[in-house]
Amino acid sequence: MNTPATLDVLQTKYAEIARRLSALYGHPEWRPTLPPVDELVNTILSQSTSDLNRDRGYELLRTRFPTWEAVRDAPTDAVIDAIRPAGLANQKGPRIREALRLITQRTGSITLDFLAEMPIDDAKEWLISIDGVGPKTAAIILLFAFGKPAFPVDTHVHRVSGRLGLIGPKVSAERAHGEMELIVPANTYYEAHLNIIRHGREICHARRPECDRCPLTDLCEYYQMMQAKGMNP
Repeated sequence: MNTPATLDVLQTKYAEIARRLSALYGHPEWRPTLPPVDELVNTILSQSTSDLNRDRGYELLRTRFPTWEAVRDAPTDAVIDAIRPAGLANQKGPRIREALRLITQRTGSITLDFLAEMPIDDAKEWLISIDGVGPKTAAIILLFAFGKPAFPVDTHVHRVSGRLGLIGPKVSAERAHGEMELIVPANTYYEAHLNIIRHGREICHARRPECDRCPLTDLCEYYQMMQAKGMNP
């Protein structure tokens, strides 16, 4: 856990990182992309797969089943078959059905609209209580569907923030959600999330990061460490 003094240093450092990333990638503005339940299902499908495969699984699921009630009430094998392009279908299919059944059981219908009125911590807790929904999935739903101040940490955000030294080398992705929410100003979570992801995809790759193109090398602990060892990142 960061001390107040350390947190202040990290917040100042992040402010400069954000300025440079915004100069490179712009200022994305929040807009809802999917309704909340759709975002839930889409995010479950996205786990451990590519965006392309996620989208194929989601589109096939929506084509085969006209409503979420139809998905909830369908045989598990039929749901698994529909989402097979997304990968891990035997795991994701039952999770999606059970999530829809749990929402129905708790609310009387398949809706998450009530989360808009809940305090952010209560909304996170409600979502995380669903099997298969962790901090990242909950944060994605709250940020993207509702514009609430939640900061999702995916593999790109975890890697880039770790290399920059915003989080420690032993900080897990799950724990990083809370740490990044303290470092990044809440009113910029959406922009920060998208710009860090884009940086991870376009420059700060998991393998062979293109440090010669990166505007953050003087702020990057990973780059400084590799330079000190006489190695090219």
